[in-house]
Amino acid sequence: MGVVAKRSSMTFFSDPADHYCHRVRIVLAEKGVAVDIQEVTPDAQPRELSDINPYNTVPTLVDRDLVLYEPNVMMEYLDERFPHPPLLPVYPVTRAQSRLMMYRIQKDWWTLADIILNPANKEAAVAKARKELREGLSGISPIFAEKPFFMSDEFTLVDCCVAPLLWRLPSMGIELPRQAKDILAYADRLFERESFLESLSEVEKEMRV
Repeated sequence: MGVVAKRSSMTFFSDPADHYCHRVRIVLAEKGVAVDIQEVTPDAQPRELSDINPYNTVPTLVDRDLVLYEPNVMMEYLDERFPHPPLLPVYPVTRAQSRLMMYRIQKDWWTLADIILNPANKEAAVAKARKELREGLSGISPIFAEKPFFMSDEFTLVDCCVAPLLWRLPSMGIELPRQAKDILAYADRLFERESFLESLSEVEKEMRV
């Protein structure tokens, strides 16, 4: 993946519809890592996956003898393994702030998105989560007028966590109001990046046909 692919013996087990897999695919594309992507769906899991991952889950990243099966750990590993372009700040304070922001995005937004995306959940719970997520995103919109990326002048791992969420809004039945113009403009900036376009699976492309 990427224009200038770095030599690698990596394998990435990825569900083409899963947002946790998507954020790692964005990092792989951003870094231009040569990787063998093995598509895994809930009804078609390779036996190899259960042999290397005790939880038999995706995403799973294999780099020679190393096996990782937690998305944020994968993202930080890739950022350290392939330092250019850097996707986390250099200084400990700002790096910690980025990690905390990723935690908050997971806690405040992705928890709601997972309720919406789970077909087993009752409609009342889904409607409540949809309303909370729409209001949460709209409420934070003004901060995106200050910098081109998520509270940053540079594209970072925080953006990699947000991009799959914003991409999935239509499929979650969420349309942001016009007052959220700043976050919508930010979303367009993310979606135009070459790495983001490369990261999309065929299933994800169809989410915004």
